[in-house]
Amino acid sequence: MKKNRHDAILALIEQENISTQEELMTKLNQMGYKVTQATVSRDIKSLKLVKTPVPGGQYKYSAVKNENDDYSDKYHSILAHSVTSVDYAGNIAVVKCFSGMAQAAAAALDNLVTENIVGTLAGDDTVFVLCRNEASAESFTNHVGKYVVVSQ
Repeated sequence: MKKNRHDAILALIEQENISTQEELMTKLNQMGYKVTQATVSRDIKSLKLVKTPVPGGQYKYSAVKNENDDYSDKYHSILAHSVTSVDYAGNIAVVKCFSGMAQAAAAALDNLVTENIVGTLAGDDTVFVLCRNEASAESFTNHVGKYVVVSQ
């Protein structure tokens, strides 16, 4: 329900110049979302909406570019430049990296690949990844295998 409401809010502010919480609350209620001002306030904060100027000196709610999109590109780049091999045994996957890169790779994995991953532990050139089960470890290994740097 919350995700649907957030999607509705993002669609509304994209299509209309909504400048107040009350206006947003009214529009959401008209769409069938029974929300209070407090709920709208929390949603605005959660979605990190900001007020931006529009012609005529007014302001409207806008969604800023998701900073996670920038981080996602960086995380993919870290993996693409650090992973030398990946394998698994049981529910544990092992990601080998260039020396000194394991902690950066672990941080990237923690932020990019969270489904069925319990956690990561990094040393200098090795990341241990605890998966929920063997199938998850195999899936993880196949996914991360795409990033393996091929030696020339």
